[in-house]
Amino acid sequence: MSKETRIKQIKRIIEVEKPVGKIDIPWKDALEPMDVYQIPLTSLIFNKYNGRILSRTKSYENQNRVIDAEDKAGKELIEKLLWDSKPQKNKETLESLKKLGQEKIGIITQDGIIIDGNRRAMLLNKIDHIDYFKAVILPIEYEGNPLEIEKFETKYQLGEERKLDYNPIEIYLKIQSLYKQLSGKSFYSKATVDKQALKKIYEWVGNYKNINSVNDIEYTLAVMNNMDEYLDWFDYNGIYTTLDEREEQFRGLTSWLINFYGEESRKVFDNYKDSDVDDLKTVCYDLIRIKYKNEKFRFIAQGQKPKHFFGDEQLWESFQRSHREIISKNSESKIDLNIKNLEAHLNSRDSIFKENIGPKLDDNVDNHYQKLRNKQNQEEPEKQINKALDAFNSINKGNKNFNSKVVQNLVEELGNKVFDSLQKKSPSRILEHVINLLESIDIGNIPKQEIQDVKDKTKKIQKIGYQINKQL
Repeated sequence: MSKETRIKQIKRIIEVEKPVGKIDIPWKDALEPMDVYQIPLTSLIFNKYNGRILSRTKSYENQNRVIDAEDKAGKELIEKLLWDSKPQKNKETLESLKKLGQEKIGIITQDGIIIDGNRRAMLLNKIDHIDYFKAVILPIEYEGNPLEIEKFETKYQLGEERKLDYNPIEIYLKIQSLYKQLSGKSFYSKATVDKQALKKIYEWVGNYKNINSVNDIEYTLAVMNNMDEYLDWFDYNGIYTTLDEREEQFRGLTSWLINFYGEESRKVFDNYKDSDVDDLKTVCYDLIRIKYKNEKFRFIAQGQKPKHFFGDEQLWESFQRSHREIISKNSESKIDLNIKNLEAHLNSRDSIFKENIGPKLDDNVDNHYQKLRNKQNQEEPEKQINKALDAFNSINKGNKNFNSKVVQNLVEELGNKVFDSLQKKSPSRILEHVINLLESIDIGNIPKQEIQDVKDKTKKIQKIGYQINKQL
């Protein structure tokens, strides 16, 4: 059905059909009572840029594929995206609609574009005995005033329907889109920020999740900038579906970048440079790609200087060097931009990346976190030594691997460090330890092949003891 036909049909409904109800709608900064009509589902077009699936449709169209919501293929694609956005919720709502019918009123434009209720309309299309959609008709066509439509969607959907819990990335894209339209700028920059645009967006969005002030709107834009840069870094430009389940890590990293750039932060190691912050960012991108747990992600740069890797230059250099070594040994297939399902292709690449080196990246974080803890506990030697004793005691000495040359060399190195420490602090205690060791030797169990070697060593011990005694 063409746009002109839809407009005529909807106009006829307004003029001829009897309204089935009336509700107040927040239109142009005022609550306005509007009639509710039963609109044939065949007269409606899905809004492909509605907030629920914005990241999906943008990702699809950024592959140079246009979604024509008016043809059958476009309609079916949008229906699939809407269903996949919340499968379990959709199943529950579908059953409710079958039993009770449509309870929540939708909102459309004069040319039949669904502004609010795309998900409900999609579900109603699956029910044979329902062929209409109860909706208010806004006094405007969709293309007549896009900013007014955007304003309405934002205030209405993020206000009254916030309980539907939109995918987090949709909110970032929505705010970025609003800023571009209101400011006339192609991207957000702190240096040239349009404060009036920020203020207006906050008025429309109101308090929503992490947004409680105008400053939070600006921070959201900074996070979205970081997300775009991440996509660019991995050549995933515009494929916003690859940002799923990574919001908290992006928020954390964005806060670090805001605080650290400018080379003035006291939370970073002394004399750091902005180039070090660049390194921090790209290292974090790898961890974000594998959806690294936020509780460990914070070890990288969260908090005061002594509490994270980026606060200690030596520790940071060691961590970063090991991290990049792991990354350098991983090989990946090239991205096939011509593949039919690019989203699935990129998700598969990320899954393989995580499977191949995720455990190694995690081990690197764990190892350096232990080093960080050791540095933090340098003033607690008793605590650290007890930990070392517990670790050594937990080893199964009967395991065949314990007798391997590599392990025994490490045991010897550990023993040498202990003896060296004792010698520096108390030669008397090290001699006492040697005496205890000598007295514990079971002469009867000395292997025949070692008897001569033991004799030679005991003579050497006698000689060293004699020299020490003589010099004292």
